[in-house]
Amino acid sequence: MPTMLDDDTLAFAHKVFNHCRNGDSAELATLLDAGLPANLLTSTGDSLLMLASYHGRVETTRLLLKHGGDPSLANDRAQTPLAGAVFKGDHAVVELLLEHGAPVDQLPPGGKTALMFAAMFNRTDLLLRLLEAGADPQLRDSEGKTALQLAQAMGAADAAAYLRSVEPRRSARG
Repeated sequence: MPTMLDDDTLAFAHKVFNHCRNGDSAELATLLDAGLPANLLTSTGDSLLMLASYHGRVETTRLLLKHGGDPSLANDRAQTPLAGAVFKGDHAVVELLLEHGAPVDQLPPGGKTALMFAAMFNRTDLLLRLLEAGADPQLRDSEGKTALQLAQAMGAADAAAYLRSVEPRRSARG
């Protein structure tokens, strides 16, 4: 049974979540230093790190990682902070998350890898970066689709062409 929170607690939580969305790092740092858990979740499972990453807040993302924010926490929609940053096309946040150990091939149950998001939304520059970081283009989502198949389904022609071009070379090395 879920815990019911009083209005003051809900207002505080809402304020904290907005600090992450808006990049209010100074206010958030004070709270984290006072003991606020870095892996606090919204009612939909978004971690503070997910909120900051998805909204492109590089310094807030860095702050949360420094305080133990877990880059592998997926939300209730099976999305990770790395996948969220890729979806938004935020190179700086993607790089920061990779530098801090975000699992490049994380595939939450019912979700997709960051590479799959890069492929689907034709983000070839991020596709290349994820492949350089070791992403496996042969992984399949819960429906059995690879990044290439997802790119094709979404009409992401550049990503599909790139994935087709690297597929034989990766297989030959394997």
